[in-house]
Amino acid sequence: MGVREAVARRSGADGSRALRSRWRTATMAAGWAFPADWPLAEVDEVCRAVLGPGDPSAQLYRLGKARAEAGAGLAETLLDLAALHAVLAEPPGSTGMVSPNVDAIPARMLRVTALGWGDVMSKQAGNCAADNPLTGLATAAYLRTRLREVYAETRTVGRQEHVLVLVALDLTRTSGWSRVVAMTLLADVLMEVFDAGETVASVGPSVACVLLRRDRHLARALANLRVLTADRLAVDPHIAPTGPVRVWLEELPETCEDAVALVADLGR
Repeated sequence: MGVREAVARRSGADGSRALRSRWRTATMAAGWAFPADWPLAEVDEVCRAVLGPGDPSAQLYRLGKARAEAGAGLAETLLDLAALHAVLAEPPGSTGMVSPNVDAIPARMLRVTALGWGDVMSKQAGNCAADNPLTGLATAAYLRTRLREVYAETRTVGRQEHVLVLVALDLTRTSGWSRVVAMTLLADVLMEVFDAGETVASVGPSVACVLLRRDRHLARALANLRVLTADRLAVDPHIAPTGPVRVWLEELPETCEDAVALVADLGR
């Protein structure tokens, strides 16, 4: 990788934790927009691998896949990789700030990470299912389709009657399968509360969205959603630390293009 000599003396659990901390700091300082999405099990695997004697390509490939599955774009993924490389290239014991440079990433390091990211995106493009098989929530692509239909209806009736309900979980203190379980429990609650034809979709690794027509029952539905979600998440000790559930309303903007952009931003 071109940086192995610089890290030869860093090893063990303490070295891995220190590397992870410096890597995260460098990525955040470089402009990673959503700190809650950065921690992944694959991050820890990469830290252990680059400090060990073997080739970390497999771990970097899995990191690229995990970033894509979590919704990170390629530019964001490579910026994170550049932060890791910049930290690794520092002399042992250095504690100063580093400046990530994507152009400085060694070719093999960049290639395997980008391949992992690209493989996930290729599969997602080829799999156009309308819902997630684990959670049962509609995909973001299906939500975009429904938004186009809603805006077409709005042009016909002359007024906007729909609104978005957003639900976000704080998953920073969970990892791996616990994140999937938390989102699955949230999906169960959403489909229990909104069971009259509303569009209930996943728009991010920890964010779900409901597109529905505004009516007099909306306030009660939101109250039920908050209470039921908190109750379901509290049952499992592995996902209880998900933190308070955020539930809020978003008015739809004037155009469908703006609505699609809004949902994409909220999902991150």
